[in-house]
Amino acid sequence: MKVILVDDERLALNHLEQLLQKLDMNLEIIGKYTNPLEARSEIIRLEAEIVFLDIHLPELNGIELAEQIIERKPRTQVVFVTAFNDYAVKAFELNAVDYIMKPISKERLAKTVERITARAQAVPDHEVADSADRHIRINMFRQVSIETEQDGRILPQWRTTKAQELFMYLLQHRGQLIRKSTLTDMLWPEYQPDKVYAQLYTTIYHIRKTLQPFGDHIQIVNTTEGYILQLDRIELDIEEWEARLRALPPISAESIPRHEEVSKMYTGDYLQEYGYWWAEGERQRLRSLRIDSLFLIADWYAAEELWNKAAASYQTICDLYPLEEKAYLSLMRIFAAQNNPALVERHYNLLRTILREELNVQPSGEVLRWYESWAERRFV
Repeated sequence: MKVILVDDERLALNHLEQLLQKLDMNLEIIGKYTNPLEARSEIIRLEAEIVFLDIHLPELNGIELAEQIIERKPRTQVVFVTAFNDYAVKAFELNAVDYIMKPISKERLAKTVERITARAQAVPDHEVADSADRHIRINMFRQVSIETEQDGRILPQWRTTKAQELFMYLLQHRGQLIRKSTLTDMLWPEYQPDKVYAQLYTTIYHIRKTLQPFGDHIQIVNTTEGYILQLDRIELDIEEWEARLRALPPISAESIPRHEEVSKMYTGDYLQEYGYWWAEGERQRLRSLRIDSLFLIADWYAAEELWNKAAASYQTICDLYPLEEKAYLSLMRIFAAQNNPALVERHYNLLRTILREELNVQPSGEVLRWYESWAERRFV
C-alpha cells in the first residue's frame, strides 16, 4: 500500500519512515512532506492509500487537511499523529479514528497499520464501483435508515451522536449550502473558537467514512464557507409520500383506496425518534399534511353515511393525534346519531382530560356548545 507522511519536523518524518520500513508489512512510502499544502496536492495526485498526518501543522490544521483529503479521495486511510494526549483524545474525540501518540513505538505502529489495512479491505474497490447502479432509498419517517436491494434496511452506525445529528441536519437541508459557523454554533456552543472547527472537521471525517459504502450516491461537498449534502439517484420516503399525496385525484368512491394507500405510507412522524429542535418545523409541516389527508378520508366516509368506516377513521386520528378536537367532535356526533350516549360521554371526558393534562385548557367553544346542546336534548 502506498503511504505518504506529513509532519513539520524533518526528524519526526525520518523516524516514522524508519519504523514503517522495519515493519515488513508491504508498505511503499511514496512521499514525505513538511508543507501541508504541498502534501495535499501530492496525496491526491499520487493516490496515496495511507496518510500519516501530524495534527499540529503550519498554515493548515492536520484535521482540516484530513477532511480535504477524504472529500477528494474517500477511501484514503488517515492516521493522526500527535504528541498531546489530552488534545487528541479529550478535545477532539480522536479515539473514534486512527491515531498514534508520539513518541511512536514499533509495536503500536504495527497494530495501527494492521487495523487500517483491514479497514481498507473491508469495502473492496469493485463494491464501491458497483454501487453506481444500486437502488438506494433513505427513510426519514420515524427513524433514519438507508435501504438497498442487496442489504435491505440498515441503520447507519455513527461514531458519535454529534456525527448522527450533523448528518441528519445536512440531510434535512440537502442541496443547500450550510455554513460551518451554523454547524459549530448548533453542535458545540460551549467550545472555544480555536478548538471548535477541529471538532467539526473530525465529525465530517466520521460521516464520510460511514457513507463510504454508498459511493457517489451520497456526497458531502466542502466549500470555503461550509458544506453541501448532494444526493444522486436517491429516493427519500418523505419526498415520495408528499409527491404521491399531492398527485391524488379528488376523493371519490373510485379514488378512496388510493387515498388510504398513500395515508399508510406515513409510518411515523418525520425524525420522530430524535429530539432535534431544528427538525420540529418540518415535522409539523408534514404532520399537518398527514392530518389533513386523514380528515379528508374520514369526512368523505361521514358524508357517504358509511358510519362504521367514518368512526374508525376519526378514531385513528384521535389515537395518533390526541389534541385534534375536531376528530373527537365528529365521533361524538356519530355516536349521538347512533343513540350511544355512553360513547359520547366517554370521548368528551377523554378529550377534557387530555386537554387539561397536556395544555391546561378546556375544550373549544364549538365542542362545549355542541356537548351542552346534546346533553339538554338527551334529558328533555
